Amino acid sequence: MDASAGSFVAVRRLSGSDRAAAFHHSSSAIVAAPATGDDDANGLCCPYAGAAAEVVTGSSAWIGRGLSCVCAQRRDSDARLSFDLTPTQEECLQRLQNRIEVQYDSSNREHQEALQALWCAAFPGTKLWGLISEQWKEMGWQGKDPSTDFRGGGFISLENLLYFARNFPKSFQELLRKQNGDRAIWEYPFAVAGVNITFMLIQMLDLQAVKPRSLFGAVFLMLLSENDQAFDILYCITFKLMDQQWLDMHATYMDFNTVMKSTRRQLERELLIEDIQRIEDMPSYRLLAR
Repeated sequence: MDASAGSFVAVRRLSGSDRAAAFHHSSSAIVAAPATGDDDANGLCCPYAGAAAEVVTGSSAWIGRGLSCVCAQRRDSDARLSFDLTPTQEECLQRLQNRIEVQYDSSNREHQEALQALWCAAFPGTKLWGLISEQWKEMGWQGKDPSTDFRGGGFISLENLLYFARNFPKSFQELLRKQNGDRAIWEYPFAVAGVNITFMLIQMLDLQAVKPRSLFGAVFLMLLSENDQAFDILYCITFKLMDQQWLDMHATYMDFNTVMKSTRRQLERELLIEDIQRIEDMPSYRLLAR
């Protein structure tokens, strides 16, 4: 994406009288398509008690652009590696690649329902007034139409977020609402960060190649053959680990790429631990709470 394709969103946590100042945004924000009839007329699902947030846009795109050079670097030694796959591993990789290839389609009913389900899981009891709505900024999307943010990660990035919300709801809510630690005034936008994590993992593990060209990718395929949900679980691990790195580094939104680099290095170290036989054996898996 070039600089004109979108803008990053920094989220400032507010409290008390500041809540009325939520959702300010500049003219550089992505312009969403108009809402459709019935979505606009009726609430799509399940009052939101979380802290209000002020949303401020910046001048460069988060999705894909920064991570393609920061988090997708391949070492020279990796390019020389090649690993033979078992039939089971080939099948598992193909299924995952089929998921990765699916782009988010705002006209697809299944995709619409998944997006609606994400809202319901994130804000139970809060009515969503449309799949295009200013409410989405509460989750950390760049604008009122989340579909514009899926370009960097595809439909699987929505599936990853939904899996996180359903399977580790305590951790999901802690990160969404920025509940833990001494946080920065300007926080990373939750949902956009989630799409970036999907993108980073696909690049790090070289999942679009015919077979892995790095040891990390080969180890991951072993884990995937043991558990076909390994990618979704690794996503949850990565999101929680990234937030921990964020807190440890006292980071603000300008440090996001640095935090992602550090997160990637930690993941690589854990994948190479000798006794890792299942995705649940990774040390950072213990950070997740249901």
